[in-house]
Amino acid sequence: MLNRFTDFVKSERLFSDKQKVFLAVSGGVDSAVMAELFHRAEFNFAIAHCNFNLRGKESDDDEIFCEQLANKYKVMFACEHFETGKYSVENKISIQMAARRLRYEFFNDLLESQKFDFIATAHQKNDVLETMLINFTRGTGIAGLHGILPRQGNLIRPILFATRQEIESFAAMQQIKFRVDSSNSSEKYVRNKIRMRVIPVLQEINPSLEQTAIQTSKNLYSAEQILKNHMAEEKKRCITHKGKRIQINIKKLKQLNPLRSYLFEFLREYGFNARTTEQISDALNEASGKKFLSENYVLVKDREYLLLSPLKADDDYVEIEIKKTEKKITKPVKLFFSKENVTKKFVIPSSSDVACLDFDRIRFPLKLRRWLFGDRFIPLGMSGKKKVSDFLVDNKISITDKEGIWVLMCGHDIVWVVGHRIDDRYKITPRTKKVFKIELK
Repeated sequence: MLNRFTDFVKSERLFSDKQKVFLAVSGGVDSAVMAELFHRAEFNFAIAHCNFNLRGKESDDDEIFCEQLANKYKVMFACEHFETGKYSVENKISIQMAARRLRYEFFNDLLESQKFDFIATAHQKNDVLETMLINFTRGTGIAGLHGILPRQGNLIRPILFATRQEIESFAAMQQIKFRVDSSNSSEKYVRNKIRMRVIPVLQEINPSLEQTAIQTSKNLYSAEQILKNHMAEEKKRCITHKGKRIQINIKKLKQLNPLRSYLFEFLREYGFNARTTEQISDALNEASGKKFLSENYVLVKDREYLLLSPLKADDDYVEIEIKKTEKKITKPVKLFFSKENVTKKFVIPSSSDVACLDFDRIRFPLKLRRWLFGDRFIPLGMSGKKKVSDFLVDNKISITDKEGIWVLMCGHDIVWVVGHRIDDRYKITPRTKKVFKIELK
């Protein structure tokens, strides 16, 4: 077992002799054997344990066992206590998901604070098969189907070469002590139900099921890498980034087949699920303006692009008061204010990022806010009022750009659609003596 262990570490290039590894030890047979193998191989390691406070005294006894194990090997011991049940309720997730999040947050903090290189978990061959079946049952893509990998970033699985039976036999022969988790026999957990009911039936068909699953996992992982390389090329062709905004070219997108699959791969990292992606795909031939939301992003179907932007925070929608003495503001946009006497040398700048207003017509304080549907103003050069929404459409302002438009208010009047057009009533005339100048940076 020891030779197979060290060979696996080398062949998968999990870590070097000089690197430090925290072992995630629960006290069960898998993690206890992993710790023994690290000790016998004389690798540089420490032990980390999570007490989720879910099984009363049994959880506390697991912690004591793991600390004793660290003392036996004369290595560092790190332990964290969690209120897993409370966290589960507050975040509206299952106990299993809560424990997983808390565990990996703790592990990542440990790596950073203790300057270790890797976290090792005691997953073995049976876990690969179980994970593949769980993901397949729930519905997944190619990444979910390949299940557990030997290494993902700073997370390694150094006993993935062995089956559960081999690990238990080794523990018995070597008289390695371990703890038995009573919850492992409960069929209320999906993993246990698959292990106890489904896998025995599949093993009747294929007695080498675990080894087959490992090979299938490797094949799927290779296919995933090919897919990723291809997707990277198509993303580069179809997607452009403008600051925090992402634009997906609809014409180029429609050239891809199967379109929905490509679109899902483009959008999944932004939190859009398969169902929403189908709705977006169906909307490609519809009129502009339809919106789709994920947890942190909004996607808008515009004329030529799908426009993807982060959801805006509430403080983006406040009103900013601008006093007569104000020289500049830096949030939510950067504006500089100045007063200038009108002389023969005065020239009105041609840039739409500069507004020159008749100072005597302005009543302070001015207010800056986002434009609202129903807002109207008299665009410079016109005599009648026009809806801001119509003005933006006429000027071909995209839907997501519209959401970033601010207006400068004087009382109930819009004096400037910031960065676009001033109101004709506040323009410079031959009678103007003083100019109020605003520059958008």
